[in-house]
Amino acid sequence: MFTISAFTGWLRRHRIACFGLMVLSFIAFGLLTLDLVRLVSANVAFVSENGWQGLQDGGLRQLLELLASVVMAMLSWLLFKVCETVLVQWLTR
Repeated sequence: MFTISAFTGWLRRHRIACFGLMVLSFIAFGLLTLDLVRLVSANVAFVSENGWQGLQDGGLRQLLELLASVVMAMLSWLLFKVCETVLVQWLTR
């Protein structure tokens, strides 16, 4: 089974790949959160104004897609922080 310690061990052995993964996760986080607050607030306003009809017209599906974007953004941020921690520990030793 693939564990977190095995993953961080791999990152410690491959520092350039760790840095590249950190950059990619930072870009992914930025792209996923670019307009997220505006989109979620617009979706909530649409659903609250139109009620059940708004949910049937796609408001619920869009809200679930936005929540999936939030989850992906948080996973990208966590990956960034793991890579950052590995690199900072290497640099301070």
